[in-house]
Amino acid sequence: MDRKVWRNFDFVLLGATVLLIGFGVAMIHSATLNTPDLTGLALRQAIYALVGLVLMSLAAAIDYRLLGSFDKVLYALIIVSLAAVLAMGQMMHGAQRWISLRFFPFQPSELAKVLIIITLAKFLADHEGQMSHFRFVLLSLAHVALPMVLIYLQPDLGMAAILGLVWLAMALMAGMRLSHLGLLGVAGAISAPLIWNLLEDYMRRRFLLFLNPALEPEARYNLDQALISIGSGGWLGKGYGSGSQSQLHFLRVRHTDFIFSVIGEEMGLLGALLLFALLLIILLRIIRAASLARDAFGRLIACGVAAAIFLQSVVNIGMNLGLLPVTGIPLPFVSYGGSSLVTFLLAEGLVQSVIMRHKKIEF
Repeated sequence: MDRKVWRNFDFVLLGATVLLIGFGVAMIHSATLNTPDLTGLALRQAIYALVGLVLMSLAAAIDYRLLGSFDKVLYALIIVSLAAVLAMGQMMHGAQRWISLRFFPFQPSELAKVLIIITLAKFLADHEGQMSHFRFVLLSLAHVALPMVLIYLQPDLGMAAILGLVWLAMALMAGMRLSHLGLLGVAGAISAPLIWNLLEDYMRRRFLLFLNPALEPEARYNLDQALISIGSGGWLGKGYGSGSQSQLHFLRVRHTDFIFSVIGEEMGLLGALLLFALLLIILLRIIRAASLARDAFGRLIACGVAAAIFLQSVVNIGMNLGLLPVTGIPLPFVSYGGSSLVTFLLAEGLVQSVIMRHKKIEF
């Protein structure tokens, strides 16, 4: 590969991402202090970050347009990997979402999210001038429907919903009419009773508890602790490693789903604003990549990655604040989890590939 393309590498995007990951590693270390069964998770997260940065560099080095030639192979890989989870996946935390590798459990749905962005971007780019026709809207929806069903069966409603929303964002960017979105909304409303009956019991309970917490007060324990954590942090927080709810272990899953609550308690509003600022820089740089892209394929890849990061951030933070139902969606680049971190860095590598090739090489 010609080294001249590296002139366009976005170091601002990389810098903001590294700072956010470092912030996350520090908060994971704080959240797991004096917890013997969680010892070493911060170091493991740092190792995952190094692996992810290497994969990001490799993805940036590859011309993203080459991936469009392998869209059918990539789609088949999505289906096979998700089906393998259902057939022989490892059960953890009451769900069958992982395949046990030698050194760490791998969550194929995280990789599937990135691959779906690539394959969906290819489909939408090939039919960009036809997305005003409802037939192609339905075909693009069918493209993500099977992976969504396979992920839901793990069960993982949160990730399935994220994929559906990523599809919506990308389809709108590709030219889907708002009237067609309205038709889909009406169809969803009509089928809502059927969808409700198909949900797992615990999923329905979470929605009901979100709407009426008085139904089962004890089930809101962790959310109540999260709200206490965030509310008690004030402007500057209680100090690193000094949060009462996190350090006394009142707050559960504090290194994954509720890492934002640890940040709010120990770093206060200032720490939360720092988190928001880094996420905003990352999102703006990815949106910039979409605006610079030479073709619809590159533009839609960048849009899909931006949508995934934005949606997961909103869902996770909204859950911590009690504004959305509790789900197992991690906070991008911050929550502990190798699969999530590595795949988001891989996705960012694709965005870098789009940026690096947005114009012809100058000699």
